[in-house]
Amino acid sequence: MKKITAFIIALFIITGCTQEQQNKIGHSLQNITGVNGVVDIYSGGKLVMRFLKVDKLTTAHGTDDNKPRPYRYGYGYIDKNFNYKVDKDEKKVYFEVTNYETYIFYENPLK
Repeated sequence: MKKITAFIIALFIITGCTQEQQNKIGHSLQNITGVNGVVDIYSGGKLVMRFLKVDKLTTAHGTDDNKPRPYRYGYGYIDKNFNYKVDKDEKKVYFEVTNYETYIFYENPLK
């Protein structure tokens, strides 16, 4: 009964929030539960790089002015052979994607 009551209260709180606030709540939940994300980077219409087990992409901000920068960054495993699996020789790395690149961020279909 307590779980149902807590759920109903949470539902009222969420529906009273703006869309942006709901998105922030959703992202917070994803950060707790984890996301098995994939980032595919394309060049000339061809897949050139893939990163696995990406939790999130973060927009970079300036140190002094705190203004958003034209790139996002994250951490993930390079999928050298594009098989959606982290193999022995594939290491976790820091990566950046600019607003001028074509990239897609999605959940790994082969969880």
